[in-house]
Amino acid sequence: MRSQNIGRVLGIGLRVAGRVAGQRMAAGGRAGEARTVGGASVHGRAAGKTAKGVARGVGGFLRPFCRVGGIVGLQVMGVLFLLPVAVFGPTLWRARASWSQGPDHHLFLVTAVVIGVFLYLSASSFWRAGKR
Repeated sequence: MRSQNIGRVLGIGLRVAGRVAGQRMAAGGRAGEARTVGGASVHGRAAGKTAKGVARGVGGFLRPFCRVGGIVGLQVMGVLFLLPVAVFGPTLWRARASWSQGPDHHLFLVTAVVIGVFLYLSASSFWRAGKR
């Protein structure tokens, strides 16, 4: 989830909780004396502003952790993409003698393609982590 989405979710939840608390405070005090301005209670507006401030604060606090988490995730994926290269590397080395013709020609070509794809995925993952 992006930081804006988390902040939005937290803000909506806090606004709803603020409205409920404001309504209960207004009903718990003197009945019928809850001030309203433009159809909304004054307590509800204050709770909405507080919720917005809290949501912005939480979003600002979590932003660096989301960035670092994304970088670490990309690096982990780069390492995971290197595993098939390590697994198929010996097969490619054994079949290198029949790269153009021979009994293991197709095995060599398929293994070379698999290693090429996974090397590309690993390198691009590390490159993207470095750009962040």
